[in-house]
Amino acid sequence: MESSIGVKFKPVGKIYYFECNEKELQDGDGVIVETGRGVEYGETALERKPSLVNEDDDQVVRRFIRKATEKDYVTLAQNIEKAYQYGNDAKKLIDSEVMFDNTKVVLTFTAEGRVDFRELVKELANKLKIRIELKQVGARDEAKIVGGLGPCGRPVCCANHMREFNKVSIKMAKTQGLALNPTKINGLCNRLMCCLAYEEDHYSQTIKEMPKIGKRVSTPDGEGAVIYNNLLKKLVTVRFTTEEGVVSQKEFASFDVKRMYVDEQQETNCIDCACPLKEQAEEKAEETNDETTE
Repeated sequence: MESSIGVKFKPVGKIYYFECNEKELQDGDGVIVETGRGVEYGETALERKPSLVNEDDDQVVRRFIRKATEKDYVTLAQNIEKAYQYGNDAKKLIDSEVMFDNTKVVLTFTAEGRVDFRELVKELANKLKIRIELKQVGARDEAKIVGGLGPCGRPVCCANHMREFNKVSIKMAKTQGLALNPTKINGLCNRLMCCLAYEEDHYSQTIKEMPKIGKRVSTPDGEGAVIYNNLLKKLVTVRFTTEEGVVSQKEFASFDVKRMYVDEQQETNCIDCACPLKEQAEEKAEETNDETTE
């Protein structure tokens, strides 16, 4: 049975699969493969597995040509030099690649909005005597290609270890209690930092277990109102007000704080349950809010 092997074309990039029965290949070996762009050089990145055609485009099996030879490495070095020379003739260029078989050069650039580069392509093709393909990318892709240091002082995640971009939303920053200041939550690409998604599962789950800000709760020190939740440490800050009007506050572990749900007949303290009493209290509260709004 044929097997496939993973190949990457960038140090930190997506992994594509190619049918390959070469038994002596090891991780990191250079290979020559055929892709949708043409013949390219890549490096093996994953162990072999049975050759299966997956519906996911990233897993489509492609054609393996051969393991890279000494002559191939010489050609690769020459292509890198050519790519550098070609890149000097392009505008707003961030990357350039020459296909292994020298059939074309791919120039990657950035620009605000759509740009008509047909005249530039003609000019470059006449000057370089090679087929030109221009590829426009966004700010996040530019940061991944160019690299740099993030606000934390470490290399940006997208260029260091992320093979694909995470889905990041402003809601993640709100859930984590971060100040919605672009200079604090944006990365080098001026987009939301990818690391906001790293602890999203923890924060999303923890916030469900914590009482909401402003809600009345029962604590070992009595009843009070929640004024702050530390989701990372699972601590709840509660404000107490005495009959004399004296205000104080204290921090409790979340398991020491019980939410309070009240109906007309009975009062009960419970923790994130789904009892009928709680449901009735919540429905009544919603009806009261609706009447107030009307």
